[in-house]
Amino acid sequence: MTTQEEQTRAGLRFPAGFAWGAATSAYQIEGAVAEDGRGASIWDTFTRTPGRILGGHHADVAIDHYHRYREDVALMARLGLSAYRFSVSWPRIQPGGSGPVNSKGLDFYKRLTDELRRHDIDPWLTLYHWDLPQELEDAGGWPNRDTAYRFAEYAAAVHEALKDHVHTFSTVNEPWCAAFLGYASGEHAPGRREPENAIRGAHHLNLAHGLAVQAMNARRVGGCVNLYAITPATGSERDLDAARRIDGLQNRFFLDALLMGRYPEDVLADLSMELDFIEPGDMRTIGAPIDVLLVNYYSRFTVSGEPGGRASAAAAPTDSASPWVGSEHVSFVSGGRPVTAMGWEIDEGGLVEILTRVAREYPPIPMVISENGAAFDDVLVDGRVHDPKRQAYVRAHLAACRQAIDLGVPLEGYFAWSLMDNFEWAWGYGKRFGLVRVDFETQERLLKDSALWYAEIIRQNRRHEPTDS
Repeated sequence: MTTQEEQTRAGLRFPAGFAWGAATSAYQIEGAVAEDGRGASIWDTFTRTPGRILGGHHADVAIDHYHRYREDVALMARLGLSAYRFSVSWPRIQPGGSGPVNSKGLDFYKRLTDELRRHDIDPWLTLYHWDLPQELEDAGGWPNRDTAYRFAEYAAAVHEALKDHVHTFSTVNEPWCAAFLGYASGEHAPGRREPENAIRGAHHLNLAHGLAVQAMNARRVGGCVNLYAITPATGSERDLDAARRIDGLQNRFFLDALLMGRYPEDVLADLSMELDFIEPGDMRTIGAPIDVLLVNYYSRFTVSGEPGGRASAAAAPTDSASPWVGSEHVSFVSGGRPVTAMGWEIDEGGLVEILTRVAREYPPIPMVISENGAAFDDVLVDGRVHDPKRQAYVRAHLAACRQAIDLGVPLEGYFAWSLMDNFEWAWGYGKRFGLVRVDFETQERLLKDSALWYAEIIRQNRRHEPTDS
């Protein structure tokens, strides 16, 4: 090993017990949408609506994880993962979103978690990654307060069945996306463009989190938010206000609610709408104590209050409206940084910025990076995928994690997004985030160069951990 390699790996040395992981979500990988009693989800319906998904793709098979989970867990073991973050499919557990549980659905997750534990991989279970049962959407979806109560019942059922299998439960993945991409911009399921209902949905997603925390009474439970560093395009008053607005709706609306039991007053003022759906006691429920904050981080936003930029951070592959309720005039401009295949600017410094900000401005809470990764235009050549850009991306963000720890941030783990190439929502199968390449025709799995590199970083770190002997 060269001196430079030694220095690089030394800079990526993490504390003992640091969780080395990768992440996926149920709808993006499982397939088997009509097997063993699973009901329909909003994404099943959405993918069947013409013009919603690039290429007309769907996830009926996805990457067939439902049948290939043992093969996939073996890949995790090859990588040396100590943790795996996955989500449970709500319609697989309760086909209609309420009522008796489907034992065959629960049995799948018991088999999966047993397989993980046999390989000394800690299961991190996320209850909701956007696949709402279609029957609940037909009854109003997340803008309907009753959905939050149905979610609490679902959470309690999953916890009761899997509490001996799973150490860490988290509630709602990225409630911002579920609310604002699903009910304001319409680029995600269920595809509605109803700004006021997007705000209702955001509140009820937060309420669902709090009710689930109470219902599970789990040993270790967390909430998950997607955070962005926000930069004004200039120092003008309009641009500074634009940055405040986007930071408010993207970051503070959820952080303040989960960690402080309140909504920011300036954000509520920006919305200019009746807030009668926020009932007495809601904020206390939403702010119920949690044990860990899961942070998803990908990029930085540069915003302006002047016209001329994009309506969102990156162009959607299909027709969509602005997701920024109350701040639709804000535009997104280039910060001049390199971008991924999604058009997302690469800025690992923003990760240090948001982690230190949470540690500084909110009550003390352990954190993990629950998603971080990048899509690039991978090419298979002679049985290998050389993806140096992804490797550089992960290296830079791991170095940012190490810097944050050195600055006092209680960061306890890192989960690469994603373990495998999969169904990428409105982009169909056109974007690849995986450390593992998947041939979507044959379902063959192949470790990319970035996966081999990540495995070596994990090995170097775990080799230096103290043993119990």
